Amino acid sequence: MSSEFIQFPAIDPVIFSVGPVAIRWYGLMYLIGFIAAMFIANRAADNSKGEWTRDQVSDLLFYGFLGVILGGRLGYVFFYQFEYLLVEPMYLFKIWEGGMSFHGGLLGVITAIFLFARKTNKRFLAVGDFVAPLVPIGLGMGRIGNFINAELWGRQTDMAWGVVFPNDPLAVPRHPSQLYEFALEGVVLFAILYWIVRKPRTLGLASGTFLIGYGVFRTFIEFFREPDAHLGFIFANITQGQILSFPMILTGVIIILIGRNMQAKAAIAGASK
Repeated sequence: MSSEFIQFPAIDPVIFSVGPVAIRWYGLMYLIGFIAAMFIANRAADNSKGEWTRDQVSDLLFYGFLGVILGGRLGYVFFYQFEYLLVEPMYLFKIWEGGMSFHGGLLGVITAIFLFARKTNKRFLAVGDFVAPLVPIGLGMGRIGNFINAELWGRQTDMAWGVVFPNDPLAVPRHPSQLYEFALEGVVLFAILYWIVRKPRTLGLASGTFLIGYGVFRTFIEFFREPDAHLGFIFANITQGQILSFPMILTGVIIILIGRNMQAKAAIAGASK
């Protein structure tokens, strides 16, 4: 059966190693994403007519990096491994065993944006709009890393592009859902946000669109992605990823409405002077 479908290419997740130090494709993908995000952010700062500086970009990316790591780990443990945490509390600190959550990382980044905005006296939504187009780059490269690692695969399929992953105990063709996520959460979402920020827009539009776009794309792709083995479906055919994505969509809508309301009030105040 499996011979009719695509066999996963023999990719060693380790590019090379020197003694105990190993350079992995997964880490390289995130490094590429970080460098690309820094390049785009610096260009945006250069074109911001003094609203942003490259030093501020460096500080913001540092804050964001800490937010991703800390939030991603905390989110994974509390959203996906909470029962195990109750049995083994030290698991929270065993980051070498893997486990990161996007939704947790997002909460970490939002916290980082809040702290950065407060430190620099910038508006929270304005900082969010600046950051929003940068996130899909890291997301997309991370999904490529997931595919190379042959992890987070999709559900069984009879489509011609079904992939048989080497570490799948069932050895059945599956949706390459990592590549679906790369395409939608990475490429398409970046294109939408890049188009939005090219011209002055309503405050919060980019931030809200990112939350809505990711939430919708993730919810859709979850129908093709294999649920976490220890969680399965939460109810009916609904997964944990879909449950966590719904508040993102709702928050995105609220942010866009708040931004429009703030802009309208500012316009009225300006006209009355």
